[in-house]
Amino acid sequence: MRILGLDLGTKTLGVSITDKMGILVSPLKVIRFPFEDYDKALEEVKQIISEYNISLVVLGLPKNMDGSIGFAGMRSLNFQKMLESLNLKVELVDERLTTKEAENLVHEAGDNIKSSKKRLDSVAACVILESYLRSKNDFRK
Repeated sequence: MRILGLDLGTKTLGVSITDKMGILVSPLKVIRFPFEDYDKALEEVKQIISEYNISLVVLGLPKNMDGSIGFAGMRSLNFQKMLESLNLKVELVDERLTTKEAENLVHEAGDNIKSSKKRLDSVAACVILESYLRSKNDFRK
């Protein structure tokens, strides 16, 4: 059972994926699309879902620090509906501070932010997907 992790922006979509056992998470790619052209992003996601036989999509839900939903959160909620129209199961994960965590991971790996900017979104998608998997493992205990 492979799971896809997504970090949605206004021009990019970071994509991560689990192994076939749904345990290990790896960055897959960064989808680039024209500003707020989410139909274009969805087309590329559809190809990935078909190619990797995805059973679940985990989508980052940006919230304000007080927990409220702002513009970025509404963007993710709208994209969730687009994904669900494809008969996909979509789980939302609070993604507050995931970009900062991804930047820290990239920095710890010895890369500077400027040279790794192209893959930062897929690393953020990994953080989102790993957060989801951890929450499911904690729940099973």
